Amino acid sequence: MAVGPTTRRRQLGADLRRLRERKGLTLEEAGALVGISKATLSRYERKEGAVKWPAVDALCRQYDATDAEREALVDLAKGARIQGWWRSLADPVPESMNLMLTLEDEVTHEDHYACMYIPGLLQTRDYAEAVHRASEMRRSDKEVRHMVDIRMKRQELLRREDPPHIWAVIDEAAVRRRVGGAGVMCSQLEHLLSVGELPHVTLQILPFSTGAHAAAVGSFVVLGGPTPELDVVFLDILAGGGLFMEKPEELARYRLAFQYLSAQALDVEASRALIRQAFKES
Repeated sequence: MAVGPTTRRRQLGADLRRLRERKGLTLEEAGALVGISKATLSRYERKEGAVKWPAVDALCRQYDATDAEREALVDLAKGARIQGWWRSLADPVPESMNLMLTLEDEVTHEDHYACMYIPGLLQTRDYAEAVHRASEMRRSDKEVRHMVDIRMKRQELLRREDPPHIWAVIDEAAVRRRVGGAGVMCSQLEHLLSVGELPHVTLQILPFSTGAHAAAVGSFVVLGGPTPELDVVFLDILAGGGLFMEKPEELARYRLAFQYLSAQALDVEASRALIRQAFKES
């Protein structure tokens, strides 16, 4: 999978910090060597905001980076300015969605735990519209349609030549909850069975019989980057649109939770059988 601008930006920040620490310099000392402030260099390393490639070149020289390292980081800095597909939409994307779209456009794999609704990447248009109308009560019809259009556009990553692997553990409650009425729900369950046949999609159902489990706090997604240190956890929350976490201890906690959930869930064939049963009962 091609490395996108957000992944480049995050990799750049991690590498700049690694080189500075290898040289034994503080943020203030390193910034002074190239004429930038401690705050600016800190933003570079925290992967925030734009990065000027001449500053990256100068930092690499002060860090005694090899020519190969310096050229690679300069290329990362230049590539991080490329814009994603959503930037060209006629209507702007809500700010709360920008980071999710940039990260998801570049993932190698995604691990989803869904406790309330079918994951967005696996939703039909009618189901997605019903979800948005229920949770976005103050938005106009035009705004709801725009949000649904974005969700449908996101799903194109499933049809890429080199798609990410999507592993979804879905709570039985999400399969049983009748969203949008019987017809919409039946179509959604049929779609779930169909997309589950894709070789890069793994679906498991966490049945009611499991009882208490490792993610009672709610839904989450682990967005997988080209290397483990670039993974990000996304929590969908009502206020603010979403919360992103990338500290090692946070990633470890949610990776472990997903492993437990997958172990507690039904296997793929038993999961398909439960979905078919829910379809018959809808």
